[in-house]
Amino acid sequence: MKKYNLLAFITLMSFFSNCSEDKKNLFSIDESQFKLLYHTDDVVSLSIKNEKNKKIDSVVYFNNDKKLTTIKENTVFKFDLANEKLGYKNIKVLVYYEGESAEIQARIEVVSSVEPRLLNYTIINTYPHDLKAYTQGLEFYRDTLYEGTGNGAGSGTGIRGISSLRKTNYKTGEVYKKIELSEKYFGEGITVLNNKVYQLTYQNNEGYVYNADTFAKEKTLPYFKKMEGWGLTNDGKNLYMTDSTETIQVLDPETFKSIDNFTIYSGSTKIPAVNELEWVDGKMYGNIYQKDALAIINPKTGAVEAVVNLVDLKSKVKQHPDVDVLNGVAYNPKTKTFFVTGKNWDKMFEIKIKD
Repeated sequence: MKKYNLLAFITLMSFFSNCSEDKKNLFSIDESQFKLLYHTDDVVSLSIKNEKNKKIDSVVYFNNDKKLTTIKENTVFKFDLANEKLGYKNIKVLVYYEGESAEIQARIEVVSSVEPRLLNYTIINTYPHDLKAYTQGLEFYRDTLYEGTGNGAGSGTGIRGISSLRKTNYKTGEVYKKIELSEKYFGEGITVLNNKVYQLTYQNNEGYVYNADTFAKEKTLPYFKKMEGWGLTNDGKNLYMTDSTETIQVLDPETFKSIDNFTIYSGSTKIPAVNELEWVDGKMYGNIYQKDALAIINPKTGAVEAVVNLVDLKSKVKQHPDVDVLNGVAYNPKTKTFFVTGKNWDKMFEIKIKD
């Protein structure tokens, strides 16, 4: 009896497995006309291969799990990429036929058609900067410069410093106010939104919210997944966070949950390691880590539209064993100029970017 039941079970499972496999192989997305890479001015023709000539009632198309349209029977669907962000598009299709349904998938990649411009800059002023500050975030708020630092080495000693959040007089380098994090926390990017300072941590998987006036900590917000914290900025409503990859996360400032994301491309190449961020007039300025350059990014698509080469600035600061890469970009709307510095630099530069 036991042998019989086991045999019946195996036969039954085999039947369902074969049915599932056959159902899966009934249809496929016709990729014969797919291009290797797409641009946002392209239109993708999507249709279904129906090898068994099943009677198709309707076809529902999804892009990254967002419904695009429903097509009666099996006519061609023109997927216009004009309003799409760059990156991979996972095309999912639900085929309804003869009272049944089947799911099939394909993927395309949308890359940038923009040729980034190379922009120049002029140094307007040079100001003192704390040589022991391992700069991770820089931002102006009400004409005061806010700076976040990490646990970097300081002043040629090789000794790791303490992460901090500070307000400074950008003209003199005087620190008006400073708080320090515990040694186990490595501070990263900062931004100011609605009179609150948001500060990331590197590998502690959480961010902090402070009162911008008093620096009193109001919240600790865990990241929505395990990830590194790098750069941070805001558009007046949401936060934008980098994590060492080519992806920028759009975060809800109340919860730190991801509400969107986009991938950074220069041409057909993904650009990882965008670090410190600044939002200016609808564009995002990203400090490319270890490249001593700024990428000007269109946050609607993820395309790098211009690059500012700042390599020469490092040669203008005091050279010592702990001097590190350029990191830190802030825009002063009052002067309409940018302020840039680096990790353990003794100077900060006020620059004007131009074509």
